[in-house]
Amino acid sequence: MNISDSHVDDISGGVHAHEAHDTRRRIFAIVASASGNLVEWYDFYVYSFGALYFASQFFPAEDQTTQLLNAAAIFAAGFLMRPIGGWLFGRIADQLGRRTSMLISVTMMCFGSFAIAILPTYQTAGLLAPILLLLVRLVQGLSVGGEYGTTATYMSEVALAGRRGFFSSFQYVTLIGGQLLAVLVLVILQFFLDSEQLHAWGWRIPFAIGGFAAIIALYLRRTLHETTTEESRKQKGSGTFAYIWKHHRKAFLIVAGFTAGGSLSFYTFTTYMQKYLVNTAGMSKASASEIMTGVLLVFMLLQPLLGALSDKVGRKIMMTCFGGLLALATVPLMTAIGSVTSPTAAFFLISFALLLVSMYTSIAGIVKAELFPAEVRAMGVGFSYAIANALFGGTAEYVALWFKQAGMESGFFWYVTAMMAFVFVVGLIMPDSRKDGYLQGHSSVN
Repeated sequence: MNISDSHVDDISGGVHAHEAHDTRRRIFAIVASASGNLVEWYDFYVYSFGALYFASQFFPAEDQTTQLLNAAAIFAAGFLMRPIGGWLFGRIADQLGRRTSMLISVTMMCFGSFAIAILPTYQTAGLLAPILLLLVRLVQGLSVGGEYGTTATYMSEVALAGRRGFFSSFQYVTLIGGQLLAVLVLVILQFFLDSEQLHAWGWRIPFAIGGFAAIIALYLRRTLHETTTEESRKQKGSGTFAYIWKHHRKAFLIVAGFTAGGSLSFYTFTTYMQKYLVNTAGMSKASASEIMTGVLLVFMLLQPLLGALSDKVGRKIMMTCFGGLLALATVPLMTAIGSVTSPTAAFFLISFALLLVSMYTSIAGIVKAELFPAEVRAMGVGFSYAIANALFGGTAEYVALWFKQAGMESGFFWYVTAMMAFVFVVGLIMPDSRKDGYLQGHSSVN
């Protein structure tokens, strides 16, 4: 709707009324799309946090590290589907619309959560149990692969000009909120159920909760307005990787570059931290879950603050600082966390690490979206992100546990450090998308 469409006698009042209505529509669109994003990521992360309890039900090994390694391998396998999901749902979003893509992805995640909640264990189904778990996780990986790119694109397109960093940061507010909700559900279950009950059947409850939450998210997403136009959806090359590689190759490689380090650091200091505190620092499972609940709450609240900061200082500066500071801090932080004995000290150390990670997460979606035009934005954001995320984010836990099992745990710290140094270099060569990006001046909700 344009101002000229507002039929009011008082032109000034009509403009203000239109602007207020438009702002409300945009905020509601952010909330509705974000709700589905929260559910998607809750469903995906509850697997990682619940692995401490269900790993023994699917992998009959005596050693806890081996069981967790097997569970982490399936977690990583789910990530391998993300590039396919990023390509498929990016194509759907660019050619059929963002809303259609988001409805399909949350439906698939709903199916996956209910399926895991009723899967048979190794004791009752033998090798079929881990095979079924793998298949379901592949479906969820496909779903999440499409979710990220489409949601990042949608939220950046409905955000208000000049405040896109702030509004787009809510993608990671809900992404982290999904993690927080997953670990919070686990903490509540640990309070009401003993260890034997959690290992036997209690681990199924969080997956069932995720399935029901996905149904609610599906309903909310049906109310979303479309942000693409018929013209952009029908444009030559719309939603095709060939067009991106020919005309926007540099942007694609830049996004993949900082996603590689960003995803690795994100998963290192979030999902892997719970296991690191138990397996290396020697804390109890309950203590580790409680620490991560508090840490994730702080991490979630940091996103809008740093997103708003990016609107003032620019995305390029934020991304460069993220790579440089974390390259310097990773080894000392991981060393200190691994030898910590106080839960309070662990909380502050991990929170500080995630403050640095927030320089990436708060602007990850908007930086990527600003680098691509509307006709290939969902494909460009989702596919490049999914490839780097699968290679470096999805394998973070597996690589960390492999180094530990090989007796070279500190090798993982240096691996993360090297990737952050790479992100620093990418930050130096990337354009300031806040000033020169394709969303400059864009503001439409159809």
